[in-house]
Amino acid sequence: MVRRVDGNRDGDPGLFGPDSVTWQLHGDPMMWIAGVRALYLQALHPRAVRGVIQNSDFRRDAWGRLRRTANFVGTISYGTTDAAEKAGARVRRVHTHFKVTDPETGERYGVDEPDLLLWVHCAEVDSYLHVLRRSGLPVTDAQADLYIDEHREGARLVGLDPALVPANRAELAAYFERVRPELAAGPDAREVDDFLRRPPVPPLLVPVRALLWRRVSALAYDSLPGHAHELYGRPAPAPRRVTRRLRVTGAVLRAVPGWLRRRIPPGHIRGAMARLGRETRPGPRQLRRQAAKLRRRTAILDGPGRAQKRGDGGDSGRWRKRV
Repeated sequence: MVRRVDGNRDGDPGLFGPDSVTWQLHGDPMMWIAGVRALYLQALHPRAVRGVIQNSDFRRDAWGRLRRTANFVGTISYGTTDAAEKAGARVRRVHTHFKVTDPETGERYGVDEPDLLLWVHCAEVDSYLHVLRRSGLPVTDAQADLYIDEHREGARLVGLDPALVPANRAELAAYFERVRPELAAGPDAREVDDFLRRPPVPPLLVPVRALLWRRVSALAYDSLPGHAHELYGRPAPAPRRVTRRLRVTGAVLRAVPGWLRRRIPPGHIRGAMARLGRETRPGPRQLRRQAAKLRRRTAILDGPGRAQKRGDGGDSGRWRKRV
């Protein structure tokens, strides 16, 4: 049970809880740019992106699709356990109805094949972590490993066996190295690329797209790894320049008061704070406190590295066990 600041009690911190790295990271405003980077990366897997192209109306309902994805991430990060489990069940149920046809071989397969789900999962986790760290959020290596480990729980929700999902940075890097020969920027990836650069908007919003969205999509694309730039066929920008732009953008967005950012619908963080107390609000300060706690805990362990033992789950495990 978690004691709220008003003295009442509410018993459900959700899948991760305020002590998790996920809780602190997913409230950051740079998550929007990280999400677009994930889309660019996911599109480079021909079998995975084919499922999007053949089963999605993303060109007609672009913003609706982005909102639904953001709502899913917000629900599993800050919602109750029941809400997160129901969100995962909906995703699994929808995936069972989607089939894909390879136009060259005629092969039929489902979008819920484990290798495709794993690619989507890893591209998201890598993008979230990469953009947030590179933009200046104080995430230590230990916290990065914990974040990846925590998100095996998210992988379970969409139908993956958590034991087969990367649990730390080394395993995630090994996965990308293993899958890299399968990647290509075919016609489907080009369609996603074109869409992300110029999403359809009403005529009155074309200037806004040119002013704001173009910068968001360009920054997300520029933060991709070098081999992704090679596949898309556009020159890779200088890494230092990209990092500088990410840091400036992060600083500007984080300068907006948290209470104001949290008023933007659908309000997952507001709901979590109402449920668990104002002291559970996420942010860089809490990340630093968490990092210090992890260092102290590691220092008193018998052997080095035990705090990062696979499956330990860090502090988030303590919250999950108390549900």
